[in-house]
Amino acid sequence: MTTHKIRVGMVGGGPGAGIAKAHRMGMRLDDRYELVAGVFSRSLEKSQQAAVELGVDPDRVYESYEQMALQESARERGIEAVVIVTPNDSHFPVACAFLEAGIHVICDKPMTGDLDEAERLHDIAESRGLVFALTHNYSAYAMVREAAHLVRAGALGELRIAMVEHASGWAWTSVEDDLNNKQAAWRLDPAQSGTTSLISDLGTHAHQLLRFVSGQEVTEVSAELNTCVPGRRVFDDAQLQVRLANGARGSLWVSMAATGHEHGLRFRLFGDKASLEWCQMDPHYLTLNYPDGRRETRVQGHDSQSDDQARLTRIGLGHPEGFIESFANLYSDIADVIERYRDTAQSACQDRPLPTSRDGLLGVRFVKAVDESHNAQGRWVSIAL
Repeated sequence: MTTHKIRVGMVGGGPGAGIAKAHRMGMRLDDRYELVAGVFSRSLEKSQQAAVELGVDPDRVYESYEQMALQESARERGIEAVVIVTPNDSHFPVACAFLEAGIHVICDKPMTGDLDEAERLHDIAESRGLVFALTHNYSAYAMVREAAHLVRAGALGELRIAMVEHASGWAWTSVEDDLNNKQAAWRLDPAQSGTTSLISDLGTHAHQLLRFVSGQEVTEVSAELNTCVPGRRVFDDAQLQVRLANGARGSLWVSMAATGHEHGLRFRLFGDKASLEWCQMDPHYLTLNYPDGRRETRVQGHDSQSDDQARLTRIGLGHPEGFIESFANLYSDIADVIERYRDTAQSACQDRPLPTSRDGLLGVRFVKAVDESHNAQGRWVSIAL
């Protein structure tokens, strides 16, 4: 297997950008990527400013993503992959441009803001046979992988109940009134993100995490959406009931108005033998509870756990790892798959459970179903698989 660094470009992530920093840190941690090109902003001046800060050659800073896809695909050592960290409504055209140019795509979630676009993008990604990875980084926490392993190994028995919370308090007040808050400016603008931006932004994480850990598809949803902050033009709290493919029931609470909460991501799964729970704010620990009163805490880094947990543990016992490491874990898995593609021209890799365009499509279908259910007073709505 060839192991030279993967040449990447980035669309978005210029001055004032938020999550792009985590992407770049994740790429750098294992030193398997080289950021060599970019369209970091709609403003060429700002894009060039970002390039200087990031050490990118000014000759490979482009005015548009279309120009970048065209010229980089024609270079002898052009980019092999592009990282898309733009607002949701631009993911579709950017991803399509690079897939059509024969360049692998690493896209922030949600995959698109529109269901028709998601269907088309999934079809394009499948037909091109390239690597398409969606950055649901929470599924790359070591103890989340351990939880998924335990569920599949039968530690819980038959799954009965699944509960996920992504209850953040970042927008507990009118943060959109702050003209300097770039994230609030587009996330809370219905013209850019739609009124259900909460579900696209946080709900798709909860949906993917539930599916990944439980191994079950979400088949139906009943939703009630609410706006807690007066004057806000989008929904900022959601109470969702779900049905899973094996007949289990579950719930998702998704909020950006959970006052006093930080990130608020956790899951609990209940089977007929045991239950387990994990909290992203204390991610080294996974707790199993048994009906006889026993409680077992699994700690990241112990040799007795799954190979996947061990592979994603970087330092070992007593050295907490977290959010940036989860991005690095995901980017390392993506690098493995891209390197395998170099040698085999195959994008599928069973040993690396990457969130793909299918996960992206199911996430957008979930968003659409939530919106439909809410508008129908919480009627159960099926999600096509």
